[in-house]
Amino acid sequence: MQALRTDNYQRLERLARAWLRQHALEYKDSAQRNPALGVDALCFQAFENELVGVLVTPLSLSLIILPCDDGNDADIGDTSSANRRIVTLPSGQYAFMPVTLADLGQRLWRCELLDDMSSLDGPDEACRLAQRVMQRVMTPTTVSAAVDRDNH
Repeated sequence: MQALRTDNYQRLERLARAWLRQHALEYKDSAQRNPALGVDALCFQAFENELVGVLVTPLSLSLIILPCDDGNDADIGDTSSANRRIVTLPSGQYAFMPVTLADLGQRLWRCELLDDMSSLDGPDEACRLAQRVMQRVMTPTTVSAAVDRDNH
């Protein structure tokens, strides 16, 4: 895995802050939230001219896809819930929904994987979970199955 450029890390920080601003009231009002967690964009890596990584929030863990170039957003068109994108990653196919962050004018694709973060103790555990998720997602299925079989 190749390290991201510094400007991409700054972009991911802006993304996390914008996501928090856009969803702050939802997080504050939700009884399901994990108060030990904030919003963090973790474990992003380049994959076919896009960045793929994990967004951790107090309510969920999602795969996120962004264009590699901040100024080169691909036109995702209508961001209604009927518009989705099936993406083939090394471990298989995932259904992503378009999301626009009004604060930044940033458009991205989101695939929610977990909608209950209550069992996590804090950001360190969320980071470890994000690392495991990305390892699984970015490992071809045949290799994942062999690793699972060897570990049992």
